[in-house]
Amino acid sequence: MTLRWEAFLTQVQERGEYDTAQEAERAARVILALLGAHLVGAVRAELAAQLPETVALILLNPLQAAEPLDAERFVRATAAWIDGATEQSAPWDVGAVLSVVADAAGDDLMRRVLLQLPPGYDLLFGRPGPS
Repeated sequence: MTLRWEAFLTQVQERGEYDTAQEAERAARVILALLGAHLVGAVRAELAAQLPETVALILLNPLQAAEPLDAERFVRATAAWIDGATEQSAPWDVGAVLSVVADAAGDDLMRRVLLQLPPGYDLLFGRPGPS
């Protein structure tokens, strides 16, 4: 079942300890736009289908990435795009959003998502793989 927008935003707000839903929404929009640039085909479409329409559309119409960002550069890009974020706070923002995405996706889809991403993203989603 697809997560409703309000529930998605509430979970991001709680995990990110944001003061307002607007802060949580801003983080979610930026992070999903960056993530969408790294996913292709059926995996991106299936992930979008598990998310509220508002953010699913962002995932399906992402920023264009010139090259795949490794996990560290993904976090730095997030810091650059979110107003008021720093390289110290960005990992928290990424974890808040991507852990909610991972929960919505479920284990099977998350395995396929992680196969499309550079190493290290499992930690960003809060799903550390076997070492």
